[in-house]
Amino acid sequence: MLQLYYAPSNASITPHILLEEMGLPFELKLVDRGNNAHKSADYLKLNPNGLIPVLVDGDLVLYETAAICLYLTDSHPQCGLAPAVGTVARAHFYKWLMWMTNTLQPAVIMYFYTDRYTSATDAASVAAIKAKTQERMGAMLKQLDDHLAHSGGPWMLGEQFSVLDIYAFMLGRWTRVWQGDPPAAQKASNRDAWPHLGPFMHRMLARPAVQRVVAREGLQEPVI
Repeated sequence: MLQLYYAPSNASITPHILLEEMGLPFELKLVDRGNNAHKSADYLKLNPNGLIPVLVDGDLVLYETAAICLYLTDSHPQCGLAPAVGTVARAHFYKWLMWMTNTLQPAVIMYFYTDRYTSATDAASVAAIKAKTQERMGAMLKQLDDHLAHSGGPWMLGEQFSVLDIYAFMLGRWTRVWQGDPPAAQKASNRDAWPHLGPFMHRMLARPAVQRVVAREGLQEPVI
C-alpha cells in the first residue's frame, strides 16, 4: 500500500488531496515536526533533505512534491488528473507545475522564512527583504489570477480538473496569513486585485476530497 509521510498544512497536503481525489488506498504516516521527527536519522534515510512529504510505494521512496504528483498521475492515468503525455495540454501542464514549484513556492517560503535567505540580523534588513518578496509574490499571484480568468473553465486547465488545481490551492492557502491583505482571502479589499483566485479557492474547498483532508489534518479556520 502507498504510504504518505505528512505533517498538517505542509507541502504534503498536495499529494494528500491528490490521493483522496484518485480514490487510491494509502496509509498516512505522521511526521511530528514539533519533535523534529523530520530531522531524525530514520526520516533522513527517506529524505536526506529533511523535508516533507515522502511517498513510499513498495521499494520506491520518492520525495519532492511535484515529483510525487507526477508519479501518481502517470502511474494512474485512468484517474484523469493530468493531460495525456505528448499533448499540447500536457506541455502547459508541465509549464504551470514547474512555475508553481520553482517560482511561486520559493517566493512564499522566502517570505515566511526570510532569515534563512540573508546573513543580516537587524530587523530593518529582514523586513526590507520580506517586503520585496511580498511585492514579487503579488505579481505572481496576479499572473495566476489572470490565468484563471482566461483558462476557459473553473480550473487551471479549463474544464479539466487536475493536480495543478490542488497545487495552486496549497500555495493560495499558505498566503492566507500574509501580512496586510491575504491575497487568497475573500475580503472586499482583495476582490478587485484577485477576483478569480478567491472564488477558485472556494471551489477547491467545496470538493469532498479537500474537505476530507482538512478534517483528517485538523486544519484550523480560516482554512483559506
